Amino acid sequence: MTLSSSTTPINPNTQTKTWTWRSFPIAYQSKGNTGPAVVLIHGFGASLGHWRKNLPVLGEHCRCYAIDLIGFGASAKPTPKLEIEYTFETWGQQVADFCREVIGEPAFLVGNSIGCIVAMQAAVDHPDIALGVAMLNCSLRLLHDRKRAELPWYRSMGAPMVQGLLSIKWIGQLFFGQLAKPKVVRNILLQAYKNPEAVSDELVDLLMAPAADIGAVDVFVAFTRYSQGPLPEDLLPLLPCPAIFLWGTEDPWEPINLGQELAEYPQVEKFIPLEGVGHCPQDEAPELVNPILQDWITTKAEVYQDESESMNPQT
Repeated sequence: MTLSSSTTPINPNTQTKTWTWRSFPIAYQSKGNTGPAVVLIHGFGASLGHWRKNLPVLGEHCRCYAIDLIGFGASAKPTPKLEIEYTFETWGQQVADFCREVIGEPAFLVGNSIGCIVAMQAAVDHPDIALGVAMLNCSLRLLHDRKRAELPWYRSMGAPMVQGLLSIKWIGQLFFGQLAKPKVVRNILLQAYKNPEAVSDELVDLLMAPAADIGAVDVFVAFTRYSQGPLPEDLLPLLPCPAIFLWGTEDPWEPINLGQELAEYPQVEKFIPLEGVGHCPQDEAPELVNPILQDWITTKAEVYQDESESMNPQT
């Protein structure tokens, strides 16, 4: 087993706690003592710190938790295949067990990018833990094996070649080493974020810190080679709870015109475009995202409460 060695504070105003899952340490933060439970799930290469502008605000009215998926942030980074499989089923199980063991009841699951797939997978596999799913710029998994036929030939052929090269250990290490540099990370963020002012030194630092952990390279390579598993259109029809989408209109990686097709599924109650925002709305435009999430969660929680009271009237 390889453990995270990151010492950089994720959020200096919030204590980071550790939950042991399958003998591995998992990092999380929480805010709030009353109201419905909410779990915030980050995207690929990110960590719970990506919710630092949301956790304190949502925690004013909810019991809000931000968690590092295994393999990311300050959580353990076990060896792929030998110790753990880095799949959406694994992460979905982690989220479900977190709801049962730490929160002790069902929760609203909020994800960004691949965190949306994790949230849906958790809800589909474990319907008892999910009250609703809110998805911010859901990963469309355009390099998935089943979607490559729809891509231009140079992309459909190029992706498997790159994945094959990365599987060669020294090449994967070299590539990751070139990628895990502050200037490179900043440039990637400047692509993902529409507002360059949102790409702060703090953001770069919190995304860079886990890259120095033992096992980080292996996790990165394992996921970049993961072109199987569920697509959002596989999970949405099976979703046992209501869902909403929030989508930055300026996302260069997950085009909103493709994302809007997901709104056709009956489980989706709302699809809300966020004008002038990129791939990570929760961090780039928390002033837009937080009120929407708070209103939806509060409204749904009240509906559930009314339904519960009508089914169990006092005598």
